Formats: sequence, C-alpha cells, structure tokens
Amino acid sequence: MENQKEKFFILDAFALIYRSYFAFAKNPRISSKGENTSAVFGFMNTLLDVLEKENPKYIGVAFDTSGPTFRHEQYEAYKANREAMPEGIQVAIPRIFSLLDAMKIPVIKKPGFEADDIVGTLAWEYAREDLDIFMMTPDKDYAQLIRPNVFMYKPARMGKGVEIWGEDEVREKFGVKNCIEVIDFLAMMGDSSDNIPGIPGVGEKTAKKLLALYNNLDGLYENVEELKGKQKEKVIANKELAYLSKELATIKTDVPHEFKLEDFLREEYDKTALSSLFKELEFYSSAKRLQISLSDVKNGTIGSKGIQTQKTKIVAQPDLFSQFETETEDNQDITETPNLNTASYKIIENDEMLNEMIEYLFKYKKYAFQLDTSSLNPIDAEIVGISFSAQAGNAFYLPFPENQEECKVLLRRIKPILSYNWIKRFSFKMKYDIQVFRKYDILLGDNIFDTEIAHYLLEPDMKHDLERLAGLYLNQDLTTLEELVGKKSFKDVNFRDIDQEARQNYGLSTVDAVCQIGNILEEKIKDQKLQKLFEEIEMPLVKVLATIEWNGVHLDTDNLTLQSKKLSAKSTELSKEIIEMAGEDFNIASPKQLGVILFDKLQLDAKAKKTKSGQYSTAEPVLLKLKAKHPIIEKILEFRGVQKLLSTYVDALPKLIHPETQKIHTNYRQTVAATGRLSSTNPNLQNIPVRTEDGRKVREAFVPRTKNRVLLAADYSQIELRLIAHMSQDPEMIKAFNEGSDFHASTASRLFNVPLDEVTRTYRSYAKTVNFGIIYGVSAFGLSEQTDLSRKESKELIQNYYNTFPRLKEYIGEMVNTARDTGFVETIFNRRRILRDIHSRNAVVRAHAERNAVNAPVQGSAADLIKIAMIEIQKVIEKEQYDALMILQVHDELVFDVSEEIAEDFAKKIQEVMEGVLKLSIPLIVDVNEGQNWLEAH
Repeated sequence: MENQKEKFFILDAFALIYRSYFAFAKNPRISSKGENTSAVFGFMNTLLDVLEKENPKYIGVAFDTSGPTFRHEQYEAYKANREAMPEGIQVAIPRIFSLLDAMKIPVIKKPGFEADDIVGTLAWEYAREDLDIFMMTPDKDYAQLIRPNVFMYKPARMGKGVEIWGEDEVREKFGVKNCIEVIDFLAMMGDSSDNIPGIPGVGEKTAKKLLALYNNLDGLYENVEELKGKQKEKVIANKELAYLSKELATIKTDVPHEFKLEDFLREEYDKTALSSLFKELEFYSSAKRLQISLSDVKNGTIGSKGIQTQKTKIVAQPDLFSQFETETEDNQDITETPNLNTASYKIIENDEMLNEMIEYLFKYKKYAFQLDTSSLNPIDAEIVGISFSAQAGNAFYLPFPENQEECKVLLRRIKPILSYNWIKRFSFKMKYDIQVFRKYDILLGDNIFDTEIAHYLLEPDMKHDLERLAGLYLNQDLTTLEELVGKKSFKDVNFRDIDQEARQNYGLSTVDAVCQIGNILEEKIKDQKLQKLFEEIEMPLVKVLATIEWNGVHLDTDNLTLQSKKLSAKSTELSKEIIEMAGEDFNIASPKQLGVILFDKLQLDAKAKKTKSGQYSTAEPVLLKLKAKHPIIEKILEFRGVQKLLSTYVDALPKLIHPETQKIHTNYRQTVAATGRLSSTNPNLQNIPVRTEDGRKVREAFVPRTKNRVLLAADYSQIELRLIAHMSQDPEMIKAFNEGSDFHASTASRLFNVPLDEVTRTYRSYAKTVNFGIIYGVSAFGLSEQTDLSRKESKELIQNYYNTFPRLKEYIGEMVNTARDTGFVETIFNRRRILRDIHSRNAVVRAHAERNAVNAPVQGSAADLIKIAMIEIQKVIEKEQYDALMILQVHDELVFDVSEEIAEDFAKKIQEVMEGVLKLSIPLIVDVNEGQNWLEAH
C-alpha cells in the first residue's frame, strides 16, 4: 500500500489577513473593549480550517516586512498606489504574532523581500516525492511557482469551497503551456494592485491570445512584426516596460535563509497562553475548536460545563431547599457567583419539589427561564420542558408531559410565577416565549427583560447570540443549539428528539447563563441611561410584535397565481428580447455569461471591472451606469426585477402559509438594524418593491381575513424630514412644514428661486432627491448618479441647499463633532449608535462614520416613533375592545385588519394616536387609507 504524502503548508499572511478583514467590512467583529478583531478572527478561522481539514505535518506563516524590497529599487512606483494599511489590520498584526507564537507556528520574514519570495524559495527547496507543498493564498501570482509537488491552496470564500491549483488548473485558467509562463502573462497585462505597468492596451484576454501564439515575452518580441496597427505600435514602444514588468512580477526562489524543514514541524500548543489570548480577544468558538476550556473558575465566575448536574431520583427531602430558606430582600444581588462545589442543578420530579421551587422563585422575585419545545415555530411548538434560575450556579429543570391536557394542568400550577407583574423575568428571545405561552392561555407578566435586546441597545453593531454573550460576560463556553441538535432547518428542531440528559443539561446551563447575563446587562442598561428606552419602548414592543405575528396576514392565493402566470409570461418575453439584442442565446441569469455579452461582445465599457473570481461584475449599480449606452440594459434590469418578484414573493408567499391558521406569520426582529428599525424574515415584508407597477401589485394579494372587513394603512408622512427639521431647529425648514404646503415643492421654490406655483416637475424631483439625500450624506457624485445633473451642477445644488437651510448645515457639523467627542450619537429617545470609526485615518471609513453620525439619530428617532405608536395603538385596541388587528409594520407604515362597521371611527383613532405620540416643532402628519387589499389601502 502506497504511503500517504506528508504536507507542508506555507501561508501568505498579509493576503489572508486583508481578505479576512474585508470579509467583515459590513459587519465588523468588535470586542467589548471596542477593539476591531475582524482580521485576527478571520485569519484564525482560516488557519484552524487548514489544521483541521488538511492536518499538515509542517506549517509556517510568511510575512512581508515594513521596509522597501529589491523591487522598489528596480521600480520606484512599485505598489505606490496601495492605500495605507487600515487601523483594523495594524492592530491585528501583533495579535496574530502572539497567537502564532502560542500555537508554536513559525513566522517567516526577510528584510528586502516579500512574503511570496520566501514562500517560493521554501516551496521549491523542500518539494519532493514524499512531501507536497501547499502555498496558501488567494493571490493568483503564485501560480507561476506551481510544479510537481507544489500546489496553490486558495481558501474558501463567499460560499465557494477551497480551490487547489496544480499544473493542469494553471494551464486552463491562464491559457499557458507551462506554469512559469504566468510571469509573462502578468508582464503583458500588468497588475494594478501592485502598480506593475504591463504593456498599455493589453488586458487579460489579449494577454492570453498573445501567449497562445508566442508562448512568452521573448516569443512575442521575436515575432512582433506579425502584429498589426496600434497594438503593434504599443508593444514595440513599451518593450522596456514589458521586461521591467516581468522582473517585478517574477517571484524569487533563491532567497537566502537559515531555516531547516524540521523548524516547521507541528508542535503542541501553549494552551495557557492561547486561553489567555482567546479570553482577551473573546474568541470563544476558536477556543472550542482547539478544545481549550475558557470555563474554568476565574474570579469566582463559573462556567456552564464545569457544573455537575444532579439527576438522581429525588424524593421529598426536608433539607432540599435549605440553602434558599433565608429571606431575600427585593434588591438582593442575585448575581453572586457560587463556588463550584456548591453549584446545584436539579430536575423537578415530584409535587413537593415543584412547590418548593415555586416558593423559591417567589422569594427571589427575579429569575430567568428557558423553554424547550417541539418546534422553533411558536405556532407549532409544544412545551417539552422549562428551566428556571434565580441565582448564579443554581437552576431547575421542569420536564413536561407529552399529553397536552396534562401540560396545561402543570402550567396552571406555575402560572403565578409566570404572570405576576411584581416578579421580573429574564429570557433570551422573549417574543417567542410569549407566543408559546399564549397557546396555553398563559399571559406572561409585563415585567420582562430580554437579554438579547438589552445587549443590542448597548452594542447595536455587535452580534447578540447567547453563546457570544456567555463568553463575553461570563467566560463561559456555552453549548450551542446547533451542537445539541446538529444542522437542522428552522422547522425541524424538536427537543423531544434529543437525549433527555443532554436536553436537561442544555436547558440548565443555558438558563443559568441567561440569569447571570440578565443581571449584568440590567446594571449596564442603568449605567448608560438606557432604562427608559428599554423599559418603555423595547420591552412593551416585544409583546406587541408577538401579537402582530400571532395575528398573521391573510393572502389571496388566486391573485398570486394569476400574477405568477403574467410575470412568467413577461419574463419569457423579456428573455427573448434580450437574446435578440445580444445576437446569441445565453443564460441571462448567469452573471458570467451576461458579462461576456455586455463587455466582450457589445463592448459597453472598455474599463469594465471584474470580481475577484475573474468574471465581469454585472451588479445593479454597474448596469445602472450603462443604461444610456444600450437598450439591452433596461431589459436586463426589468428581467431581473420580474425574476426577483417571482422567486421572493409571488411564488414564495403561498408556500409560507401556515396549514393550521391559513395565514403567513412573519418574524419581526428588533436586534438586526443598528438604527433601531425593525426587520422581518420568513417572509421579509419590509422589502416588497414599490417603485414598479409589478412590485406594487404584490400588495394586492394581502387582504382581510373574512368578508365584511377591510384593511387600513396608516403612514407617517415625510417623517425623517420632519424629524431633522425639528432636531436641527432650522427656521426655514420649520416654516416650510408649518405652512402645510408640499415640502419638496417648497424646497424647490427656495432652491431655484421661483414662485411655488411655478415649480416644475423636474425642479421638485431634484429637490426631493436632495432633501432625502442630505440625511444620508449624499455627495455631488452621488446626487449626479441619482439625477441627470452633472457633478458640477450637483455640487452647486448641494451648496445652494445649505445656503437655503444654514442652520441644518450647522446641525450636521454639530452631530459629527458630538460623535468625535463622545464616540456615539443619540436619538430623541436616547437610543445610541456607537461610531468607533469616527477618528479613522482611512478617509473612506471615517466618512462613512460621519454620515452615520447625521443619519442614525434621524432614522433611529423615526424607528422609536413608530414603535411608540404601535404600543399605544395596541393599548387602545385592547382597552376599547376594537374589532381590529394590527397585522403589518413596514418602515413608517402600520396596516390593520378591521371590521367595516368600525373602520371610519378606528381610522380617526389611529391617526389621533400616531400624530400625538411626540410633540415636535412641526406637526406630525399621518395618512390613513382604507381598501379591500393592501395596495388599495396604501
């Protein structure tokens, strides 16, 4: 039997670090200390993937050095166009060095040379029949180094798996006969990222064609007379530049060094050092992957997996609850951390234990609970068990019978501790719990505390999963639901299928963590003066959202079937038109094939950008810029719109109708958008297109649940503009709104210095775009992209806007300065948006933070406003017993399903409530409309 080859992995550090950093660009990982750990976390994950999946015998990590290299001496402009290293990467480097040191993985670097030179040298030196070298990098330049036993290992990205390039893959991708000719390929086309000039006018396609004809650069110049026209002129004129480019693109394979192969042998990690680093970086998943426990007792904090569950059969024992017999004051600190030896997890197995547990929870007046259910869909869920904890390290598991009538009897026994308002309850994802209890006619008391939402208010840009919070605040390595049940879909998780002991251990350790986290976050909420926002808006809203989701929305499926037929026919017709315009058949839904048609065949953009995968970008912003160049673009955009409507809504919505209720029940999420806006999933009702007639017609399928009912839609008018007028106290904006005229027309009148009755449609359109654009920090470039104005005209319009509303400009400057001084901005209701990049040395990153400094208070205040309206309207519905159901919240709009006979009266009531939730310098205006479907009502 042939022996399996050993593996030597050499990592190109900076290529992987940059890749990791930008992978988290839209949702960076920020530690509780405010450190951006994106690059370190991404690099660590990549490294662990290789160690787990490939199990190399040898490993090393190659770094560039900070000084100039021999290439800079050859060509002063080499890499001159590189932007400064982002701060997030600068702070990552020392961290990565420390991690590699603790993992006993050698760091390789050499002054005057780049990482790829070191990698190339080691790869060629140590490759042999019994040892394969894997150069781990996303950088295509390494393809020139590939030879027998030397491979390029491109890490997984964007859902695509790992790519391993050998000689055959390189020949196919670059059109070369030998891998070494990749150097000639790079020399011909150049490399903008490294500022290697190449031959002007030669791109990837031309370089491949020339290589196919002449093999390499020497062959090209030996046969240069065969070329024609301008191409021949450019190739001849830039011969010196071409050979310089070849030198710059050539990776050295003879860098002097003192390393021996044995230096790269895998060693045992320094687990103590790694444990310390992982705790500091809050890398709990990394610790778990390396089987490093972070749940040791530290400073009295206990970890969930260090507690032994007591699961013996329990009979009546007089001393069972003796540790809880002392009287508990209302303000007792129940976060006192127990000693490991006194930690107690118990299973409730008889009536006496149940009674004593209830008594214990009454004494503490504050506890956490955790539901185990048969489904993660609350409508289908049956309770399998409930865990309770009122004291760190102490928890109880109450199993529930499968018989649902017996289940209801047991719930009646514990109803007082669930419903009394003088008891505070902690939970994670409280909205789900409320809906499950509702199935059993149990109304959870109003004194609730959702730990996920609490952390969201404190750190809106961070992730809020329970495992992360347990690691962050308790140093606990908490078992995840996925680890417990395996990878299952949302609808398939059933706690009854899980081993009883594992299920109980999970519930007990989880509820213990929720209890401790809840008490910690409760204090932090108070410290940051977020109590009013949390207790008067977010927590009451949890119950309102639970009601809205439970109410559900009725759909006219016949209408959707008809829409589907029409849209499918339209899609087919558009497809024919596009193919006819293209002059050949191709898959319009394939970005790769579409890119070839638009940019190779139709030549719509000579400077068309390519994605990292090497294909042309055909994203919507790219196509929008090309609309004027060819009618095919308009058709493609329309085709995509139709396809999205079909797949996301028209064909998808009927499949989401619940078989029991015959309605769709979206899931509203309070902890996703950092601005405070709600989002929704399964289905996402926030993003139904409204700009096209086809998109608007989707709303036609949303109808009342029975006859003799109508839908009412109540929508705040221009709420963000009204809020920024109030917040800035700009006298001209306030005057315009108080005059009661069309604000966009009024703005146009001021901007273009024409009477109000002479404002044209075009002027109003420009004014509307700049009105909303100012809130989002629109630039002259951005405004010109959205209108037919030139960049110069856009710049003049923005300047004129600020001249018209000078106080608004001052306010924008004040908000940016506030963010610089404090690190955050706030809404009218004190919702915070933390802006850690406000002092970034990277101008693009800093500008993004400055735009958020202006936008977040406005968007956040609008979000708070609609939330308060929802709470107050639900109170009215319940108090006055209106035959009305709140069924939808979309941005600044609320939709109600009401009986026809009360529709007029209820419309006046909701308008009164919504317009009265906040006193501004200008009136809040709410438009309320009625219809037999959402489209009519909207």
